[in-house]
Amino acid sequence: MRVFVTGASGHLGSAVVPELLAAGHQVVGLARSDAAAATVEKRGAQARRGDLDDLDGLREASAASDGVVHLAYRHDLMTSGDGEGAVRTDLAALEAITEALAGTGKPLVSTSGTPMAAMAAPGRIATEQVVGESGPRIDAENLVIGGADRGVRSSVIRLPPTVHGELDQYGFVPGMIAVARQHGYAAYVGEGANRWPAVDTRDAARLYRLALESAPAGNRLHAVADEAVPLAEIAAAIGRGLDVPVRSIGPEEAAAHFGFLAPIVQLDNPSTATVTRALMGWQPQHPGLIEDLAQEHYFRH
Repeated sequence: MRVFVTGASGHLGSAVVPELLAAGHQVVGLARSDAAAATVEKRGAQARRGDLDDLDGLREASAASDGVVHLAYRHDLMTSGDGEGAVRTDLAALEAITEALAGTGKPLVSTSGTPMAAMAAPGRIATEQVVGESGPRIDAENLVIGGADRGVRSSVIRLPPTVHGELDQYGFVPGMIAVARQHGYAAYVGEGANRWPAVDTRDAARLYRLALESAPAGNRLHAVADEAVPLAEIAAAIGRGLDVPVRSIGPEEAAAHFGFLAPIVQLDNPSTATVTRALMGWQPQHPGLIEDLAQEHYFRH
């Protein structure tokens, strides 16, 4: 299968592209810069220059493929304070891709997050059946699922806030480690009883491949290995890794301490992957988050 992958040079792409190539697929990776193109080609894929704002280019590359995996997101806009711009860009890109695949029966595997389910059903365990009506990123998720009615074998993979492992350099865990280094202690908010799901990047990559190859149209899938890791435990693991104290801070201190990470650090997001495991035959094989945080790779720099 010739697969067009957006975000091929990023964290997820660093695992998804090799996973697809090892399974015998050809990969064409979207690259925003010469450096990104070099990274894509180093991974053994073909680079296609362009970005998520190039809607005609996205349509052309999607139409020329046998399937699309959408990993890219304008995190640079989100972290700079233009979250609405990131959401608009993602929605427009997915509409262009879906339009190009409409009526073909080809697969589109897109990316969302388990926090979307938590926001749609606060206080409940996030399952694949939890669906939000509308909102940031929820609209994109619903657009992709709706692609099933337009002749696209579409599916959405919801990722936990912690997609961890040696390939993870810019995610929420490295962000929390950087904050702990800056302040000289690892923190959690209140009792730290709020919970995050987690998955190793390599296990997530395998689910993307399985979804591309065989996910039925219109399904939401959860790439969840650890279902509910308390934030206090994550902070304690970071404290051990950095050899710094661990402290509770109040909600009023969270924004100043964690910056843009503050809302997600306080999110309670227990999640399951029961449906996904049964439907796709997917079983995580790699270490859980706390075990991974006991390794040195997160604390080398």
